Amino acid sequence: MANLLDIRRRIKSVKNTQQITKAMKMVSAAKLKRAQERAVSARPFAVKMAEVLTDLASQAGEDFRHPLMDARGDSRYLLVLVTADKGLAGAFNANLTKAALAFMREHEGKSVEVLAVGRKGRDFIRRRGVEIAGEYVGLTGKGRIEHAEALEIARDVMRRFTEDEGVDKVFVIFNEFRSVISQRVVVEQILPVSRAEEGGEEGDSPRELNLVGYKYEQPPAEIFSQLLPRLVETQIYRALLESVASEQGARMTAMDSASKNAGELIQSLTLNMNRIRQASITREIIEIVSGAAAAQ
Repeated sequence: MANLLDIRRRIKSVKNTQQITKAMKMVSAAKLKRAQERAVSARPFAVKMAEVLTDLASQAGEDFRHPLMDARGDSRYLLVLVTADKGLAGAFNANLTKAALAFMREHEGKSVEVLAVGRKGRDFIRRRGVEIAGEYVGLTGKGRIEHAEALEIARDVMRRFTEDEGVDKVFVIFNEFRSVISQRVVVEQILPVSRAEEGGEEGDSPRELNLVGYKYEQPPAEIFSQLLPRLVETQIYRALLESVASEQGARMTAMDSASKNAGELIQSLTLNMNRIRQASITREIIEIVSGAAAAQ
């Protein structure tokens, strides 16, 4: 049985850990508010931009071609895996790496290269012996993503797609922010940019944009040469913003649970310490009474 000194030391150690987890929760809560505002603000623009450009592409004519829209083969994939640089965020990183492994198993016959954004994803992929096309670390750890950082990643992705003997398709895996306690893993194809079909899926009514149509004041090549790269940049930027907000929410929830567990452990250790002290006092009283009785 542990003595009182050992239990007191353990209680002190757990209290110190609890102070750290509470501080980390407060830091994540402060970062979450800013990250959530930026992610929620960027989401409608990114969704509408993708919708409008796919509608534009569908009306540009079948003879129109653009490097970012050209459908190639189906053998070489580039997977942009967006994870965190740090741990202590619950299942945030584990869910992303599981989704990446599931993607590779699903496309087992394909050549899959990984562009790792975040230290945790990079280290995980390295341990699995998967080829890493590139890495970007130190972006999400500060809790704020600059547009220039997303622009650098997007240009790297577009270069790999458009170069001779480049990749055929580009996918991105990230956590979409839903709430502080809820994040959804998203696997999204961003290249090649698809052409929207009239009416969408079978049974769906045509969208209003398709019914109205567009008139081009400039040639389609001039329009798409400007807008399609912006679309890829926006999608990458949005994925990074969503990931940062999700990371802070997951870490805040994990640190809150850790603080509560530490409090429960402190209570249990304190109760055990009091029982040992009570047993020790009772034993001493019994020894005193027994000695007095033997002396009579």
